[in-house]
Amino acid sequence: MEAIYIPNLLKAPQKTEAMEIQDFMPNLETLTPVRGKVVVTHQRTYLEVRGQAETIVTLTCHRCLQHYNHRLEVDGTELIWLEESEIEGDFPLEQEVKLEDLAETLDPRGYFSPDAWLYEQLCLALPLRQLCQMQCQGIDSQVGADSQQIDRRWASLEVLRKAIGD
Repeated sequence: MEAIYIPNLLKAPQKTEAMEIQDFMPNLETLTPVRGKVVVTHQRTYLEVRGQAETIVTLTCHRCLQHYNHRLEVDGTELIWLEESEIEGDFPLEQEVKLEDLAETLDPRGYFSPDAWLYEQLCLALPLRQLCQMQCQGIDSQVGADSQQIDRRWASLEVLRKAIGD
């Protein structure tokens, strides 16, 4: 997807541009291409971005460490304020930020990247708790604990342990 030059949105019909998506994203490993639609509307002082997309990703279960497939779906809207940046040059290492400044802004003469926005939305939709199934018991830590069977790689150490007289 190509970045949208924000001033060109003002000349578009209904100040809106819609993009159909059916492609793999370079920074997101998926089994299927990302399929969906992103609609960007210029609302004079902000951009209204709406998007729906879906794909299938392979995740690792946090309990049993098995791989499983997960359908990743996004259906969201975001308002991105348009204002010129007042700060130029180097930023201080530490600076106090007001609560009202915690909004995403773009330069009204700049570009909006729909693929970066969609990538961020898909990453935010990844589950924090990755479980292959709700009843997953995890790795069985008792396997081999009661068993007298010795891994052949440890056989030499077992012989040494018996020779020392454990």
